[in-house]
Amino acid sequence: MHGIHAALVTPFTRDGEVDAKSLERLAAHCLRDGATGLVALGTTGEAALLTAEERRTVLEVCRAVSIEHGARLIVGAGTMGTADTIREAREHAPLADALLVVVPYYLRPSDDGVIDHFAAVGAAVDVPLIAYNVPYRTGKALSGEALVRLLGLDCVAGIKHCAGAVDQATLDMLAAETGKAVLCGDDAYIYPMLQLGASGGVAASACLAPRAYADMADAARHGNAARGLALHNALLPLAGALFAEPSPSVLKACLAEIGVIDDPAVRAPLHAPRPESTAAALRAFRALRPLRLP
Repeated sequence: MHGIHAALVTPFTRDGEVDAKSLERLAAHCLRDGATGLVALGTTGEAALLTAEERRTVLEVCRAVSIEHGARLIVGAGTMGTADTIREAREHAPLADALLVVVPYYLRPSDDGVIDHFAAVGAAVDVPLIAYNVPYRTGKALSGEALVRLLGLDCVAGIKHCAGAVDQATLDMLAAETGKAVLCGDDAYIYPMLQLGASGGVAASACLAPRAYADMADAARHGNAARGLALHNALLPLAGALFAEPSPSVLKACLAEIGVIDDPAVRAPLHAPRPESTAAALRAFRALRPLRLP
């Protein structure tokens, strides 16, 4: 499970409906320009704000595009409760190559409770799980030991790791060399994580700049540190600008501006971004084009 997986936004029409044509265009754009896989119905996709019927539409569109391009489709599933997560996982599994299951949020269960949660979900479906560890959103931090235990489950194929830093737990997990995929989910940290042994990344920013992120991952994988570092340094302002306001508002505005999706709308309680935030992100994006690399 190497390379960059683009975390897709869910485009909406001006009437507030899921824009299937824009979503199809976006997914194809990401795969044509170097992404190795797609992630649908994640946080970037505003999954919690979609109806069951809308989630089905998103999955059908993304599944068709992924099949056409021979790419992996990872699908978000998961709530704070085990029973409800199993229900959602079973709904999404038929159209997924893997399920991205978030660590139970808000309740802050014990480490043993988290492990049992993933074991129960994995036993209920016939596709592998990608654990989604994002403590700054869930409120539940896992130690390095717990992360290694989680990756030791047969049903868990890897982890989307979003520590917001390269902290001790991250170092302990990578040093354990579990043989499972570690996908960095913090866009700004993908290159450092690749250099420390991560296998790839899940990046919302790759919706806008899939080629640059794919080239950075390829450079790291093939030992071209100079090229990888140059791309990391060039992409850092873009990642910062895209997350300057609650995601995916700035990202959607940029994608609409360059014509990948038709409309930048987000759903409440998200707001449209300030014009200066979108302008800053577009400047960072356009600065990538003349970049000269080793």
